[in-house]
Amino acid sequence: MEVLSQFRTPFRPPVGHTGRMRRPRLESTFARAVVPVAAGIAFFAVLGLGLWGVAALMSNSSGSTTERLTPTIQELGPVGPISEAIATDGPIVLNDLVGNDRHIVLDHTGELPTRGWAVYLAHPADRTFECPVSVERGTRTFTDCEGRTLAVDDLALPPPGVSPIVNNDGTLILDLTAD
Repeated sequence: MEVLSQFRTPFRPPVGHTGRMRRPRLESTFARAVVPVAAGIAFFAVLGLGLWGVAALMSNSSGSTTERLTPTIQELGPVGPISEAIATDGPIVLNDLVGNDRHIVLDHTGELPTRGWAVYLAHPADRTFECPVSVERGTRTFTDCEGRTLAVDDLALPPPGVSPIVNNDGTLILDLTAD
């Protein structure tokens, strides 16, 4: 301890008219309790308004879907493995790709993996999306909410513009741009 005290310089207050100034302090107990809480609330309010402003700017307030918020295409992968999976297990149900909680059924028929693709909504044509279907694995049949057995052709058609596209490189893409 004695060695350290040799190297310490004693504190000397500054010389002049300012001297040692005391920092401003909140004197009352109430002020010391309320001011930090109020400052924290104000900080989070400003942060929330800033985030809301960024979200409003990104959404463009036009009501239209943009690429920044939701993609208009969904790349699924190479057509070969997908068509084989459909041939083995039956059509594929893709959840929540079209708005309003509607699911899509992807189907493939034929021998050529680049042709014969079709898209349906995952509910019967004579019901709404509130009656979803489930595929019976290994078959091309579905069961709806009422227990009925349906074929792929009994499903509802998607909105105009929603369709499968096969690129030149053999990649399957779903165009989700409803007209």
